Amino acid sequence: MGTFKEFRRGLRSRRNRRRLDAERGEYVERFRSLGLSIPDEEEIRSRIRSRFPSLLPRPKGELRILAVYHNYAWEEEAFRPTLARFGAVEHLDWSKARFAGEGRKDAAWRDRMNGELLRAASERHAVRPFDVVFTYVSGEQVTPETVAGLRAFGAPLVNLSLNDKEWFVGRRKHGPATGVRDICRHFDLCWTSTRDALEKYCVEGALPLYLPEGANPEIHRPYDVERTIAVSFVGGRYGNRPAFIGALREAGIRVAVFGPGWPGGALSTEEMVRTYSRSRVNLGFGGVAGHEDTYCLKGRDFEVPMSGGLYLVEEHEELSQFYEVGKEIVAYSGPEDLVRKVRWLLGNPGEAEAIRQAGRRRALSEHTWEMRFGKVLGLLGVIAEAG
Repeated sequence: MGTFKEFRRGLRSRRNRRRLDAERGEYVERFRSLGLSIPDEEEIRSRIRSRFPSLLPRPKGELRILAVYHNYAWEEEAFRPTLARFGAVEHLDWSKARFAGEGRKDAAWRDRMNGELLRAASERHAVRPFDVVFTYVSGEQVTPETVAGLRAFGAPLVNLSLNDKEWFVGRRKHGPATGVRDICRHFDLCWTSTRDALEKYCVEGALPLYLPEGANPEIHRPYDVERTIAVSFVGGRYGNRPAFIGALREAGIRVAVFGPGWPGGALSTEEMVRTYSRSRVNLGFGGVAGHEDTYCLKGRDFEVPMSGGLYLVEEHEELSQFYEVGKEIVAYSGPEDLVRKVRWLLGNPGEAEAIRQAGRRRALSEHTWEMRFGKVLGLLGVIAEAG
């Protein structure tokens, strides 16, 4: 039975990879044939200014912000306290029953929810207009008409989308794409953590910005605890993760593993961050679920170093844009290299400590959620950009 499951998983992975390769190839070809280019920050500023010619930046802390997102696991801890540093936050969670009632989330539920969500946002905007609208949504939740309604408030509208490698289009339910393909053009700015999705956004008529996730230093901080765990990994059980964990254990290296699908189960946020401090080495994986050789940056890439954890992560090209690999974090390629790197880090505590400290300094100086939102809000022109 196990062999059959592995066969099916491998077949599904190959099919997904072919789908992603075909999707990417089609978009790149259309991007080139249309003579498009990826906008730089100056072009983003210029295009936003042309949409909002009379917009004047306000002091940090004085914005009125509408935030539309659902708290799956980490969003409330990342978004609300960060946005609150820029002003008063009105949060609407589209999943709440008050918007469309209880019951199966089918097409009828989605339509009711969109209507009630837009009504609630409009009522709040009528009381006191918003200066900016931030959303973390996809086409699975909101319709293009709802996004257009939010944009009609006259405030810059920005959406965050993660893992556009897999979910820019996504599955199709009830006709529309479940990713952001059908809604992206209705936003003033599309913030994506996926670099090679930029061409897709441009082809669909959207204005994209590549910027990864961040971390909150008030939550992701070192704990004064003894490092009793040699190696740990906190995250879901899928893809190549079981095989790589197995390779370490076969080499005689003890690994503590937590998260959905693992016997250790999921951890609370505090327990997770404490585990980073208790571990001599913290593992990271860059793969996308169900897709071989497809990688993207993860929130963990910033949360672990900011928490003071020594970070050893699966190697891929986007890491070097945000860290000096080998000096601030360490990267591995394949199970044999993973075993070799773990043994070296465990056997050289002085060098490991220097990497740990350098990674935390880099994360604190460049990779907080506040810095990410500051960049976005500055480009939108609602606050003055930091010099």
